[in-house]
Amino acid sequence: MDTGFTYANVALARASSCLSQMNLPVRAYHRILKLARTIADLAGSEEIQSPHLADALQYRPKIMLG
Repeated sequence: MDTGFTYANVALARASSCLSQMNLPVRAYHRILKLARTIADLAGSEEIQSPHLADALQYRPKIMLG
């Protein structure tokens, strides 16, 4: 999937696994990538790295059941 973002190799593998393992819709996946890009920008990084993606995933809303 070409999103126009620049990834470190490990982050690309993690981003791909998130899409498949977490059953994220493409829209949610893209929002997470946009947030990870913002976090990387704030950190002064040219690429999205694994810690940036992990931080972005923490902000994903949790669905409460019950």
